Amino acid sequence: MEKVLEVKNLKKIYSIGSIFSKVKITAVDNVSFYINKAETFTLAGESGCGKTTTAKIILGFEEPTSGDIIIEDKPIQKNKFQDFRKKVQAVFQNPFESFNPLLTIDDIFYETVFNYKMAKNKSHAEEIINEKLKAVGLSFDEINGRYPTELSGGQLQRASIARSLLTNPSILIADEPVSMVDASLRMSIVNLFSKLKKETGLSVLYITHDLATAYYVSERIAIMFRGNIVEMGPVDKVLIHPKHPYTQLLIESIPEADPDKKWKRKISIADTEYTEYLKTGCKFAGRCQNVMETCKKEEPKEVTVDNVIVKCHLYNGRRA
Repeated sequence: MEKVLEVKNLKKIYSIGSIFSKVKITAVDNVSFYINKAETFTLAGESGCGKTTTAKIILGFEEPTSGDIIIEDKPIQKNKFQDFRKKVQAVFQNPFESFNPLLTIDDIFYETVFNYKMAKNKSHAEEIINEKLKAVGLSFDEINGRYPTELSGGQLQRASIARSLLTNPSILIADEPVSMVDASLRMSIVNLFSKLKKETGLSVLYITHDLATAYYVSERIAIMFRGNIVEMGPVDKVLIHPKHPYTQLLIESIPEADPDKKWKRKISIADTEYTEYLKTGCKFAGRCQNVMETCKKEEPKEVTVDNVIVKCHLYNGRRA
């Protein structure tokens, strides 16, 4: 299959503190994955796991400490900036922060079209804008002359998606795109991604902590913890038959409407704080119920089990 995006050994280290007492924090640690054409690939995990930092690096908002990002067989550095921006677009968590509140939405759309020299005149630009708005269930009349605050959250998020489609991108990076939208509208936006993927061949990097929508929209998924991908593979195998203890913990933590299925585990964050930040060993050792002595001393290697990549000492020596 044709790869649209490939991330190789991506690392991002932040230095925090003064000159004399700097602390280095590894936000993204040797992350590698790829996304095929017309595929939705999900990065999932708890807050602070590194998934948004990974997205920011791909978008060019952050410089990587090391590693490579390849878009359509070209490293980002060799892609011209204007060409890169056409190929890679983003939809963010809060649609109200994605638009300039002092400009009308149609002015923002016109600005995008003319900046990329996609239309000869205003009439032609309106045709392009209306086409993309129709794709997300809106019309030009609904946004014409209106400011971002005059639309609902759901309408504005769909407008945000429409704006990202103006350049006909190869890949859309969607960072928690439904977390601030009413529950009744979440599935309509998730379904919109699936529709665009089928109709236009769009690839999507979907970033979320919501495993339910990830399961619904994705072909493959990677679970991140403390900057590492700990499990990656087909979404049904990873979420239905999770192998890594952290993935199992994430799935167990999803609440069910059943009083007989109460959360029984007790986890003290204070007790795990030290072991999770050890420079050696597995970063999940402090929370893991299956922890072994080797977990505290040696970082686990990636092992492929049943077409799933898992980074855990439990599977050492097992390959399938």
